[in-house]
Amino acid sequence: MRLLDRYLLRELLVPFGFCLGGFLVLWMAFDLFAMLNDFQRAGLSLADVGRYYLVLAPEILIVILPIALLLSLLYALTNHARHHELTAIRAAGVGIWRLSAPYFAVGLGLSLLSMAANELWVPDSADAARKLLDGRQAEAGAPRKGEVRALDFRNEAARRMWHIGVYNSLTGEMRNPKVIWQTNGLAVTLSASRAVHTNGVWTFFGVQELMESPTPGMPLVPVLQTNVLAMPEFNETPEEIRSEIKINGILSLPGVRKTKKADMSIVEILDYLRLHPHPGRETGSLLNTKLQGRLAAPWTCLVVVLIALPFGAPSGRRNVFVGVAGSIFIGFAYFVLQQVCLALGSGGYVAPWVAAWSPNLWFGGVGIWLTNRVR
Repeated sequence: MRLLDRYLLRELLVPFGFCLGGFLVLWMAFDLFAMLNDFQRAGLSLADVGRYYLVLAPEILIVILPIALLLSLLYALTNHARHHELTAIRAAGVGIWRLSAPYFAVGLGLSLLSMAANELWVPDSADAARKLLDGRQAEAGAPRKGEVRALDFRNEAARRMWHIGVYNSLTGEMRNPKVIWQTNGLAVTLSASRAVHTNGVWTFFGVQELMESPTPGMPLVPVLQTNVLAMPEFNETPEEIRSEIKINGILSLPGVRKTKKADMSIVEILDYLRLHPHPGRETGSLLNTKLQGRLAAPWTCLVVVLIALPFGAPSGRRNVFVGVAGSIFIGFAYFVLQQVCLALGSGGYVAPWVAAWSPNLWFGGVGIWLTNRVR
């Protein structure tokens, strides 16, 4: 790495660290004031509140990463331009794009980090925080931790329907499951007292299997009754059932709230669409927009670099607070455009990929055009 690259990185990373820490503290402070009554009603201790924000930290960091990068980058570039350092660097034969190589490296690294966090940690952080908050308020007779009662799970691709009395999303164990599917045009019903998923195979206990009679109006015909039955042909997994529970919960929210939810991973959305290959227009638009949004969102950090360069790189003695004001305006404009596009995509008014990628393409394209005009 060249000495120039190390210098530019150091001048960027120091304010970036301060911005990231400052935004994190401010976000948590404002959220704490908003949630204080909820914490008191839930009876959370100081340690519980600390755990609550610890599990929420990945979600918060992903939101503030692009803002912190934009603010610190504009601050660094404005400071360099104010002291004529950029003029001296470019006079030495270093072009604007080569000069910005360390900035793009940081943007790419943060984009990859955001992509990993969005897929591995963020989808579960809000759910874990909610469970921590609700865990103190559980009433007598309420489902135990991880339990879902009266669960219906449909695998449309395999034309199989599961009715589950009680499902434990933590262990994957079922109580009183009933599975219905078609064989040679006749409905087959498998009822059991319990089922577990072991080594990739569903095993049922206390099994009774009944088949629809070929003669209309006749009662179901007993086919099998046994204590233990393994069904390797049932390819549904506990992960897919958990995705179904989560996504159905989000789809049941009011329109505005469910479009703002960002707690689905790419794998969960793809699993749901595979099990439900023909969702309704509203559900299909919402899920496909969320899928494209999950793919497009991490690259915001790279777009931020393209946005900051033409605003911070022009030479001249300027106050560093120009960069601060610029970052606030640009960040607000990008956020508004992103939310409008996602709302249009979720409502089915524009194609999902257009809704998710338009802010990145528009701001990135304008950034490239303006950067090429920097003198």
